[in-house]
Amino acid sequence: MNRVDGKVAIVTGGGSGIGRASSRLLSEAGAEVVVTDIDGDAADETVAEIADAGGSAVAIQHDVTSEAAWETVIAATLENFGSFHVLVNNAGVGGGAQLFEDTPFEMWRQVMSVNLDGVFLGTQQAVKVMRQAGGSIVNISSIMGMVGGANAAYNASKGGVRLLTKSVAVYCGSNGLPIRVNSIHPGYIWTPMIEKIASYIPGGTEQDVRDLLTPRHPIGRLGEPIDVAKGVLFLASDDSSFMTGSELVIDGGYTAV
Repeated sequence: MNRVDGKVAIVTGGGSGIGRASSRLLSEAGAEVVVTDIDGDAADETVAEIADAGGSAVAIQHDVTSEAAWETVIAATLENFGSFHVLVNNAGVGGGAQLFEDTPFEMWRQVMSVNLDGVFLGTQQAVKVMRQAGGSIVNISSIMGMVGGANAAYNASKGGVRLLTKSVAVYCGSNGLPIRVNSIHPGYIWTPMIEKIASYIPGGTEQDVRDLLTPRHPIGRLGEPIDVAKGVLFLASDDSSFMTGSELVIDGGYTAV
């Protein structure tokens, strides 16, 4: 179950957090993995961990907001592995903790560029390659793409990922393309992005962040990257063959309250 033997996967933002956990789990399940990240050294570290575990992976420094960079990543993937079956659009940024009325337009554009434009570019490139042999596209959105609660730019970008996913899923299905497109909506997962919240609290610590966020999750804890990676593996595998345009919510009950 949940095996991806013989598949080739690209994971963006694979240098840390959910991206690193997803890259490792996909490799453990049989995939060859292309790990991309704006931080090339972090991508190298993930690939080193995969290699140490006996897996096959390559690292590419990658700005997901660049169409040319996406073309380079796709070309390198095909050159290294000869095919491409799974795309995990995971790269993303936060957006700070400023008041809405004080949000600089430049910050709004940066968040949209990485979180939404990057997913559009990657998804578009994947459809071009996968339209014959098929594949699975997994877009990492957020519970904040379903409810309010974060800053406006982050909410809007992740909500955009949610509906972009549905739109492309319908497009592929309606045109007979064997490509499934689904989104994952994590709750608060303990990653560097969440750890950074401590810096927004005067004198705040990581424990303060945990104390603040844990009660919002009925399950009684914050998520770990592996919790989301398991959902990525499920959607990448043929076990989810009847799912497209779906929202996989992995949030410890956050949206159930």
